[in-house]
Amino acid sequence: MTPFEHLCSWSNLLRAWHAAARGKRGQPNVAAFEYRLEENLLALQSELRSGCYRPGLYTSFLIHEPKRRLISAAPFRDRVVHHALCQIIEPAFERSFVADSFANRVGRGTHRALDRLQHFTRRFRFALPCDLRQFFPSVDHESLFDTLARKVSDADVLRLCRLILDSGRGVLSGESDLVWFPGDDLFAALRPRGLPIGNLTSQFWANCHLNPFDHFVKRELRCRGYVRYVDDFVLFADDKRVLWEWQAALVERLAWLRLTLHPGAHPQPVTEGIPFLGFTVYPHRRRLKPRKGFHFQRKLRALRAQCEAGDIPLAAVTASVRSWAEHLRHGNTVGLRKAILGEIRLKLPRPGPPTAGA
Repeated sequence: MTPFEHLCSWSNLLRAWHAAARGKRGQPNVAAFEYRLEENLLALQSELRSGCYRPGLYTSFLIHEPKRRLISAAPFRDRVVHHALCQIIEPAFERSFVADSFANRVGRGTHRALDRLQHFTRRFRFALPCDLRQFFPSVDHESLFDTLARKVSDADVLRLCRLILDSGRGVLSGESDLVWFPGDDLFAALRPRGLPIGNLTSQFWANCHLNPFDHFVKRELRCRGYVRYVDDFVLFADDKRVLWEWQAALVERLAWLRLTLHPGAHPQPVTEGIPFLGFTVYPHRRRLKPRKGFHFQRKLRALRAQCEAGDIPLAAVTASVRSWAEHLRHGNTVGLRKAILGEIRLKLPRPGPPTAGA
């Protein structure tokens, strides 16, 4: 069985539906797909096998936490295809990822990334925190496709990758500034770029796209202290001059991928605290960034108002508070949790009188 035949198999599509629907089965579009599940999966299977499959249009909306972002959601049936594709190609890429890349990988995640970062703050004197400028809107399609083609040899799987990649063309066109790189001509402005934020494929392909950069840092720069989570990464060393030299090398290597560092990146002592994933990390403690606490307070007030009005159940407020408190347990936040959660007072609506015959 070829990789594409495996991708189109009933077992793979059914597993993809389970993954795409997890935690979302109450949403109308997911419930509608599930209502005729066998029929919808067979239709997808037929379209994929015949080459007639075409992605649908995205639905976009803005969020403002942690910063302004345009989120683009694909139709649910396309999300099933995204999962089916990633289930086939992910193992080949996963074997090549460096150990210190933590985003969107099984057994890793934000908390392990924070642990690893703090480990390095205790081993090294200086750090170089960096993030990529307008990363998802700036991803160059041809550079990414070349990276995918090095690992994926099945022509039909690659064709599907190209279809999904092309479906996001222009979705983020207004979200990034045009950057000129050495050797560019006027046609460089027409190069397709941008990965819709919200696609499973975008999250996975972000790791694929930056994997050669990870290996450059580890193998060519020989950086022993390195952590990356999507487009945020930190390099560690005991000599500040080495970090300045590495920063120049990073800029040059990122230009190969048509990416740029966010201005302001500079080496600093680890004792000053490293901003990373919503926390400021010191060698022996972690502090939540103030804006994260303010954001949750606003969210909590809104949830409380909805609950008191009877628009949402108490269980929804409880689940949100527990999730937030569990996340904060990974920092030195006992006082903060007590201060915010101790203020919660709900005035729940009283139940009405029993109806006749009840």
